[in-house]
Amino acid sequence: PTACCADNGTAPMAADSGRLPCCINAALALAGSFAELARQADKARDTMLVPKTALETPPLEIHTLGDEVLRQSARRIGKVNEQVRELARDMLRSMYTAKGIGLAAPQVGIHQQLLVIDLDLENAATPPLVLINPEISSASAGLDTYEEGCLSIPGVYLDVVRPTAIEVSFRDEMGRPRKMKADGLMARCIQHEMDHLNGVLFVDRVTDEAGLQKELKEKGFEHQHVRSVA
Repeated sequence: PTACCADNGTAPMAADSGRLPCCINAALALAGSFAELARQADKARDTMLVPKTALETPPLEIHTLGDEVLRQSARRIGKVNEQVRELARDMLRSMYTAKGIGLAAPQVGIHQQLLVIDLDLENAATPPLVLINPEISSASAGLDTYEEGCLSIPGVYLDVVRPTAIEVSFRDEMGRPRKMKADGLMARCIQHEMDHLNGVLFVDRVTDEAGLQKELKEKGFEHQHVRSVA
């Protein structure tokens, strides 16, 4: 048998070779590759950590109801590179400044399929979630009604019905394919932000017409800009 396939599972070491058996070399190489992947994963998480504080001047303007830019569909991102990651960081800085927990690229006038979400604003060490080209692969039959708001319609809060739980596939900030199951607030937030990628706002899903008109009028928005999908 060869050195890698010896019956006892180990290879005899040549007295004059001074080299480890190839199976040990392979094991060391594999361990090294796993360690490198772990370091890359840690680095990826760190690259998206930006201060969760308000800036005097945020890097990106968040568009509001009535701006036609919010009604355009977003395009898939072909290559995830540093430019995409910097856009995600700027979106996070703008989101934190506005005291939000989610933001989609179309809200800042960029029609790419990119979302950022952070449900733990109080913990600076918790990394945000970055979803690139997200797709919902399944949704629960169960539905929940919960009050929603939006950075693009500040001050307006109304009930919206959505699936309680979802499974979503996406690419992360390093371009790696990911799948995750979400329920509760995370599921709702993902669905809310994904609507933006299709030019849909949460007010389009509100069924309480009287409450919707009242809230919009009080906050200075016009009902004519709502496009009902409820």
